[in-house]
Amino acid sequence: MKKIALAAALSVAASTAFAGGYIEPIVEPEVIVEDTSSSSAGILVPILLLVLVAAVVSAD
Repeated sequence: MKKIALAAALSVAASTAFAGGYIEPIVEPEVIVEDTSSSSAGILVPILLLVLVAAVVSAD
């Protein structure tokens, strides 16, 4: 009788331990936000300034 009670107690403890089963953890993907800018904007202003100065010098 003691063996049956011990087996029942162990089976109850084991079934509650594994009641939920294995759930794979959910990993959220990282979201990387990058600011996009045009690389030509850095050179466009000096070129326009050079063209403007050349136009003023040639007009004299």
